Amino acid sequence: MQERILILDFGSQYTQLIARRLRELNTYCEIHPFHRIPELGDETKGVILSGSPFSTTGENAPIPELDGIKGRVPLLGICYGAQYLVHHFGGNVGQSHSREYGRAHLQYIDSSNELFNGLSQDSQVWMSHADTIKELPAGYVKLASTEDVALAAYRIEGEPTYGIQFHPEVHHSREGALLLANFVKNICGCSGDWTPEAFVESSVAELREQLGSDHVVLGLSGGVDSTVAATLLSRAIGDRLHCIFVDNGLLRKDEFKNVLEQYGQLGLNVKGVDATDDFLGPLDGVKDPEGKRKIIGAAFIDVFDREAGKLVDVRWLGQGTIYPDVIESVSVAGPSATIKSHHNVGGLPEKMKLKVVEPLRMLFKDEVRRVGKTMGIPQEFLARHPFPGPGLAIRILGPISKKRVRLLQEADHIYIEALKRHGLYDKVWQAGAILLDSHSVGVMGDERTYEQVVALRAVESVDGMTADWVHLPYDLLAEVSNQIINRVSGINRVVYDISSKPPATIEWE
Repeated sequence: MQERILILDFGSQYTQLIARRLRELNTYCEIHPFHRIPELGDETKGVILSGSPFSTTGENAPIPELDGIKGRVPLLGICYGAQYLVHHFGGNVGQSHSREYGRAHLQYIDSSNELFNGLSQDSQVWMSHADTIKELPAGYVKLASTEDVALAAYRIEGEPTYGIQFHPEVHHSREGALLLANFVKNICGCSGDWTPEAFVESSVAELREQLGSDHVVLGLSGGVDSTVAATLLSRAIGDRLHCIFVDNGLLRKDEFKNVLEQYGQLGLNVKGVDATDDFLGPLDGVKDPEGKRKIIGAAFIDVFDREAGKLVDVRWLGQGTIYPDVIESVSVAGPSATIKSHHNVGGLPEKMKLKVVEPLRMLFKDEVRRVGKTMGIPQEFLARHPFPGPGLAIRILGPISKKRVRLLQEADHIYIEALKRHGLYDKVWQAGAILLDSHSVGVMGDERTYEQVVALRAVESVDGMTADWVHLPYDLLAEVSNQIINRVSGINRVVYDISSKPPATIEWE
């Protein structure tokens, strides 16, 4: 039985950060919407209430059902969660005189309380709320305050319930990890034994029980998630896992051949399928980004279904779904508004009449890499930059053609190889070239040219939710620009994208 901490989500932008911090403490946790609380069970050692963009006194304030939680297991309210526990049980929460955002310092803490054990007086914390706790209910005891927030933390007498108005999960709260460790280890009694090694061992056993003697088919992309998922499944069922790696004609230069060779070294049962014409034919001349995605998605389903149909006794479809995808599908307000179609291709399980197995569905991206490292997957796989599911099609602005794909493959190859040569590839979260839908006047020799423009993109990020552009050295950019223009006939101008996410996205389409 895997012990866990439940995190009830009220819509805070920081909810996933709470989970990530607990996982860093080798403590398993799950995020659930406040209105869909699962049965606690003996494995639930504690509950955390997240922050929220709502006000506890507002008409649309989220109201959780805590009757089976409060007083039964340790409970920690963070920001909105702390304010809710005050407002709902007889205290006073209202607008503060000044909006309390940013850095603050704990001028007073009750260091004798186990939640604050080891924290420093004047410890820096991060505030992010408009409301504030003005008066505690009877039986609530103050634990901490800042210069502007008199009731920054409290406990309830006679039960293991705590509230804090700051965010220990963000890195600006310098000792936030210590506070969370105090809660999950000292107050909840978690053992901290949820390690990558333990995950692999338990997952292999669970997969063997779940799959029995059945066969599984899985589409490999060359990326981290599908590679780790395939390796985990392979450990569980061996050659009864059938992997299919499809060349859609939109991969990076030589990627199909190189990745197939690498998969062979991993000992996976992989079949490579050259389906370039199945994709590039229908895409020829298509400009609309969503149109490109739909064509690619439909073509992939057809190709994958055709190849999987050649296999015998396959009853399961393996997928590299990870936890952020799961959280998104059950968020407080439902799935977020669609900015663009997700790269995971839907429709396959229904068309192929297969059950789905997702061995990584409870892991964050950094945890996937740690599990992969534990299983001995080479660093060249684990360090690969994220790559869009539709491939270079959404890095070619305007119409798709075989010529334009070739141009971008050559330019992108020059860029990525330069990053590796200069020791910068592993310091960048994601990089790539984008072929713009515009032409530029240039001069080569004594002749005037009118050729295409390439934009270079490099960002630093943790999980892709936010990203900042990387300050690459000017010498590197100059070298890449010179090589692209001189070696790739048809491109005469190179620019560098210095937009962050938000407001921009990482990909251009």
